[in-house]
Amino acid sequence: MVYIASWDEFVERSVQLFRSDPNSTRYNVKYRHCDGKLVLKVTDNRECLKFKTDQAQDAKKMEKLDNIFFTLMARGPDVDISEVTGKDQVDAQPTKKGRGRKQ
Repeated sequence: MVYIASWDEFVERSVQLFRSDPNSTRYNVKYRHCDGKLVLKVTDNRECLKFKTDQAQDAKKMEKLDNIFFTLMARGPDVDISEVTGKDQVDAQPTKKGRGRKQ
């Protein structure tokens, strides 16, 4: 059980691990409030990947990883996850013009 330092590497290896054996892969999230530490773990009983952080901004990254795993579980391990990452969805959202009344 080695901690992976890079978030992008953790996501890539986690998705590969899930795609190789989706029936036995588990995803675990542990948060210790007293330490302010968040630990993410993905394992299939043969290989274990862990990522540890104490940054609050990594919570949004964890939500994106959750969405990736939900998509892989619902649609199957062969689905293209580029549509889940949200890069295309940000461009498609309309921008708000102001806080005034609707006309």
